[in-house]
Amino acid sequence: MIEHPVMDYLRELNLVSLVVRYVLAMLCGGAIGFERERKQRPAGFRTHILVCVGAASAFIISQYLVERGLTTDISRLAAQVISGIGFLGAGTIIVTRHQQIKGLTTAAGLWASACMGLAIGVGFYEAAIIGTMLIILVASLMVKINRKTLDGNKYFRLFIEFETAHMIGVFIEEMRRRNIHIVDIEADKTPEESLSIVVVELEYPGKVHHSDIIADIKKMDGVVTVEQL
Repeated sequence: MIEHPVMDYLRELNLVSLVVRYVLAMLCGGAIGFERERKQRPAGFRTHILVCVGAASAFIISQYLVERGLTTDISRLAAQVISGIGFLGAGTIIVTRHQQIKGLTTAAGLWASACMGLAIGVGFYEAAIIGTMLIILVASLMVKINRKTLDGNKYFRLFIEFETAHMIGVFIEEMRRRNIHIVDIEADKTPEESLSIVVVELEYPGKVHHSDIIADIKKMDGVVTVEQL
């Protein structure tokens, strides 16, 4: 922690420190939420700001109660904030019809935004600023690293809809002909039983890119939908 008269003053509860804490909470929450907003996620810019400002308020209120001489556990409100964010984060997590789980990063971002708010609320500005920078780094730059890793991976999963169950056998034969190994395959029917659906994991030769394989599968007769999971 930085030891300086100005920092000591801002760690106390006064009008100036209140303004600084709330403005910093808005900036940190907004910075985390901007990355989610840019990717059009359920909880974006405004949601993260509200979470961060609200969490900061919890510790500001706790500090106020202590300074007023009221007997209270200063960590109790903070614990309730973390519990409450769990319910909010759960609302951003969905399971798609392809059995894919989406929204985990957004939920984690909300939780992290709340933690930054708590740090700001208690006056630990250094932790909030450094933490926010690390969160943004992980949420944005790490995506590029993840994409490069996936591009170099010979394994990938596909969700495919066929017009008839017979076309699944045709698809399997076509993959064998192309020397593409089927690692795992799960077949089912749509709720209306009008289409046959398959979730398949493929291993393809290194010289062929998975986008080319997906494009070729889409051209096959009887294929309705192809999506990479």
